[in-house]
Amino acid sequence: MKTKIIYMELKSHGPHDDRGEARIGRVTFSKSFKSIHYNGKTFRRSHETGCGNYVDAETGDEYWISGAKKNGEDRYYWAKSAPVWIDEDVREEYWTTIRNEPAKIKEVKI
Repeated sequence: MKTKIIYMELKSHGPHDDRGEARIGRVTFSKSFKSIHYNGKTFRRSHETGCGNYVDAETGDEYWISGAKKNGEDRYYWAKSAPVWIDEDVREEYWTTIRNEPAKIKEVKI
């Protein structure tokens, strides 16, 4: 199964809420690439007009899910004060491979 380190932000608190819980983690793609799996949850691609591009298949919560950016600017600039948590199992790879900042390897949030 193909995996990828992603940025994931909860968008269900309002149409333009850019301060929802956010994290960097690893997802696994389904064979069809129509859904992804993260931490025991399944997310399906959303074609709604809301701010999210995926929905939690069980709860219907909207999420923005994308590849983690090399510059670390995954959150919109006006929401930077809200933390982005980094999952333990991807932290080393995130800081060394994606961000190219190995000195930050112990940091658990952006």
